Parts: sequence; structure tokens; C-alpha cells
Amino acid sequence: MQIGGAAAIWRGEVDSGHLLRGGDPIGEGDGPAFVQQALLTPLATALPGYEVRTDLSVTGWFDGAEWRATSGHVLGVWTAPLFGLPATERLAFLRFGCFERLQDGNSVETLLLLDLPSLIRQAGLWPLADPPGPDLMAPPPLAVAGEPDESLALVEAMIAGLMRYDGRDLASMGMRDFWTPHFSWFGPAAIGSFRGHADYERGHQRPFLTAFPDRVGGNHRARIAEGALVASTGWPSIRATHTGDGWLGLPSTGRPVTMRVMDFWRADAGRLAENWVMIDIPHLLTQLGVDLLALARAKGGR
Repeated sequence: MQIGGAAAIWRGEVDSGHLLRGGDPIGEGDGPAFVQQALLTPLATALPGYEVRTDLSVTGWFDGAEWRATSGHVLGVWTAPLFGLPATERLAFLRFGCFERLQDGNSVETLLLLDLPSLIRQAGLWPLADPPGPDLMAPPPLAVAGEPDESLALVEAMIAGLMRYDGRDLASMGMRDFWTPHFSWFGPAAIGSFRGHADYERGHQRPFLTAFPDRVGGNHRARIAEGALVASTGWPSIRATHTGDGWLGLPSTGRPVTMRVMDFWRADAGRLAENWVMIDIPHLLTQLGVDLLALARAKGGR
């Protein structure tokens, strides 16, 4: 295993008091034994000699706690099942988002999301409607220099705008005041990636708001900035009701849901230019009565 990033979780360097909160199907548990059993051993078995590449890193303080946020990819040749998903015998890229709460420089809590829908698509086993955007290997940021206070203020103003949605007109949120005309939005594989306002509104914003019109976000465990980069997460970040049809090809269920989300942004000259977004899609779909991993396994004959 090769480690190119800073997160202690990838090295297994956590003590008995460490808490790992992982997206589905990892779950939650304490100490190094849980990290090995739930995360590192499955990865080492499925992707022998895998490499962890960190594309961006942000460290800062929020609500009296120090946090380090990282995002990147785990890559390796997929030679054995991972979380029950059949191997492809080919190079696989598994995107991750990770937030570590630090005490005296040591990781005491980790929030971790893996883009398992991307692995399902790489295996040709995606069981739902085709994503509206392409499933790309998200690149690192173009630049990181900037003023953290200004970057954070820009993101917080944008988030406040999101909450002004009037339920009818996307313009009511004022997003064009906060984003560059040709910004890049790198979403989870179930949704895809988009560039610029029209593409983003078509592929993600309008379908998402149709499905979850009453969503309320901003319930963050961490919201930090370093240079031009800003990162935030909540566990969950968003609460909503699934009252609209069409998102991921699914009919409305009327069910209340929560969403675990991680966002990473890059600011550029007073506007947001890039956004990397992780959502715990398997956990969200479970709340809608859809077992994504079971559907993928069934499609693969497992």
C-alpha cells in the first residue's frame, strides 16, 4: 500500500479512542481494530497494493475543534470482491472524502465517504437510471492560493442563497452572483459532473430540487478554509422529504431523509470556480427503500 495523503485513517494510525463514522456499508466503530476490519482489510483484499492519492487538503478550526479535510482517490487493480461487489480484474478508481477531527495533532474522529456508485459503474452493474452527467475522475484544484477568510465568507453567503429558493425559479437563489460562468462541479458518480450554470442546472440542481423541494442544509460538523479552498461536512448535512419524481429515475416516495454530504470548493477572484461533492448515495437510497449494493450484486449474478 502506498499513501500519498495526510489522513491517519489510511495508515491505520489511530488509537483506541478513535471513532470512525463511515458511509454505508462501512458503518461506525471505535479503535484501530474497527478501522482494519471495516475499511483497510477489505481494500487490501480487493485492491492489493492499492495507492491512496490525496488531491486536496484543508485544515482549520470550527466551533472550537480543529479539523483536517482531504479528498482524492484510492486506486488499484480490482482483483477480489469489495463490499460484495464483484471484481473487474482492471484498474479501479475509488473517490473519497475524509474529515478528521484533531486533538493535539492526533486524529480522534474520522468522517469518511467512498463513491461506491462509481465502482458499481466501473463494473458495469449500475442498476438505476443513467446519471445525467459523466462519471469522471475528479481532478485536483487548479490553484490553492487565496485569502481563507474571504473564501469562507463567499461560501457561507452562497449557502445562505441556497436557502432562499422560492420553490419555482432557480434564479431566486442568486447562484450566478457566486459562481464563475464556467465553474466545474464534480459530483458523485450517481449524479455526475457538470460545467457552467446551464449544464449544472439541467443535470443536478433542477432534478434535485424537484425531488427534495423542502431540503434544509448547513447543519455542519465542520466548515473550514485554507487559502482559496473551503471544505464542509455534516453527519447529516441535509434533511429533506422525497416528494418529487425523477431523481436517479426514482418515483416519489414521500419519505423523510437525511443526507451525509461533503463539499470542497475553490474560490477565484471573489467567485467559486470548482466544487467537489461527495454524498453517501447508498445511505440515502436505503432511506428510499432501495438497496443499491444488493441491486448491483444481483445484476452481477451474486
